[in-house]
Amino acid sequence: MTSTTSPELLEATRQLQQLQSGLEQLAQSQTSASALSQQARATTALLQTLPARYGEVLLNLLDRLESSALFTEESCSFSQKDLLDNLQTWAQKAEGQLKKS
Repeated sequence: MTSTTSPELLEATRQLQQLQSGLEQLAQSQTSASALSQQARATTALLQTLPARYGEVLLNLLDRLESSALFTEESCSFSQKDLLDNLQTWAQKAEGQLKKS
């Protein structure tokens, strides 16, 4: 990043990095789906910087992740591993979008 990077973009990037860390922690069972969801929903700078569709997709994935946490085993409808993979893909695409900014 250059010195001309806006404070909003810097904050969005910081929030994305924290979210990616939270995803890694969830994958390693070091945090809960609920905690990750709360963290992700608090990334207001990130969501304001990204196109609106990113927020819609993220909130949909978080709703499904929270629902999957209600099941103790993988269910055909709510695979927590698949949702985590989708969230990681979302984060990679969001990172690419921020780099374009």
